[in-house]
Amino acid sequence: MDVQAKPCYKRILLKLSGEALMGEDSFGINRAVLQHMIEELRTALDLGVQVGIVVGGGNIFRGVALGATGMDRATGDYMGMLATVMNAMALQDCCRNNGIEARVQSALNIEQVAAALLFSPPARAIPL
Repeated sequence: MDVQAKPCYKRILLKLSGEALMGEDSFGINRAVLQHMIEELRTALDLGVQVGIVVGGGNIFRGVALGATGMDRATGDYMGMLATVMNAMALQDCCRNNGIEARVQSALNIEQVAAALLFSPPARAIPL
């Protein structure tokens, strides 16, 4: 008897650390690990679950470490955000190569590789 599992949730938000993308490597993105993650994602999608993914950038850059050496905190944060976008682009590429439509979104203005993340203005601004 073939019984298909019913998901507990219709939508999930998955947080992937950048370090998880390294696998056994010392830095960067391990393609085999990435492929395995996408295969697991496919399992959830096949059940009808809508999935949003937030990915970190620690496998490429650690702003906190450079902050300790005197780098401006904001500069380190932006560099970390770029590392995050790089990981998101790798995930998107692997998704598309496996027939899964995906889109990268970022709060940074880099429209060539990521759709702008739009924040709604407050209903009423507080005067400062």
